[in-house]
Amino acid sequence: MIQGSWRALIWIGLSELCALSLWYSASVIAPNLMDIWNLSSNSEAWLSASVPIGFVIGALFSAYFGIADRFNARKVFAISAFLGAILNALLIFVNSSFIGILLRVLTGITLAGIYPIAVKMLSEWFPKKRGLAIGILIAALTLGSSLPHFIVIFISSLSWKFVIICSSVLALLSAFVVSFILEDAPVKSIRLPFSLKILKKVIKNKPIMLANYGYFGHMWELYAMWTWLPVFMSASFSTHSPEIPHWVIGLSSFISIGIAGGIGCVIGGIISDKIGRANLTIISMLISASCSIIIGFTFGQFVLLTLLISIIWGISIIADSAQFSAAVSEIAEEEYVGTALTFQMCIGFLFTIFSINLIPIIQRIVGWEWVFTILAIGPIVGIITMLKYRRYEFNNTN
Repeated sequence: MIQGSWRALIWIGLSELCALSLWYSASVIAPNLMDIWNLSSNSEAWLSASVPIGFVIGALFSAYFGIADRFNARKVFAISAFLGAILNALLIFVNSSFIGILLRVLTGITLAGIYPIAVKMLSEWFPKKRGLAIGILIAALTLGSSLPHFIVIFISSLSWKFVIICSSVLALLSAFVVSFILEDAPVKSIRLPFSLKILKKVIKNKPIMLANYGYFGHMWELYAMWTWLPVFMSASFSTHSPEIPHWVIGLSSFISIGIAGGIGCVIGGIISDKIGRANLTIISMLISASCSIIIGFTFGQFVLLTLLISIIWGISIIADSAQFSAAVSEIAEEEYVGTALTFQMCIGFLFTIFSINLIPIIQRIVGWEWVFTILAIGPIVGIITMLKYRRYEFNNTN
């Protein structure tokens, strides 16, 4: 059973890594798409926010109808990854900004059938001590989301279409692995008919909602940082060294978001199983909030200084992400774990839409030196709610 569960983690993690490359596949080539689609600079934020918008729509639909708890999770994941790959690949043939952004929204909808479903599958394979397991899964998500930043390093010698093709092929690989290699968990969850009572149970469960509030604060910061940190790095590095190669920015973004984030997820999973979900999230959000305030002071300074703070931020900002999901999966009744996770992510990603689009507006007013300080609001609120949640966690473990 132990060997089977860890084997399942490898396949689920690999599938998640490949499928989530769809998330930023268009964002990293935004300059190319802006020229082809005749987008204004103000529209760039909406290009980045289109996927979260689609994710929220898909997650809301899934939570409302209890998709994650009514259907085979493996099949939902595989179908979603396949459709996401096709929709992403269609960008190659698009010349219209409306059609392009619509395709990104539809891609986001398919991702709602991948991320929360993967956590649901993993919770079935790991009934206990799932903090490390979900941490490894979110590490795969982080690496997958940042993978286009690594691919784009080679963009100078290859067409921008290479990024789109690579991410679509990876998503198809993900669908194949989940369909034909991954097995169903030996202990199946109860599948219930559709009922709004399931969603009401989630909302009325106070410990779940406290964990959710912490997650919402975490999400306010996370995707805005992932979206705009590479742009910040580009502006900062160019200010300090105008001749700096473009590939350095892509590599720095991949290291700060992908590599650092992956390490943070695994470390967070190990520590949380020892000190508790609440304590880990509080420590992590305290560090990430501090980094969001400090990072602006490195603008235009030594490249290595900016990169160092970015790496610390990249580790801390995602180290707690898996633990909010782990907390909900442990608290929720088995019959509505999938719905609870989908609801959590639906509202969490709704917050990302606002913070992603707020950054460029605030940046024009206060500059890069101060703009990221508004992201500290999220983790500060999250710390307050997780301090309250900690009492419930303490009572459950004693």
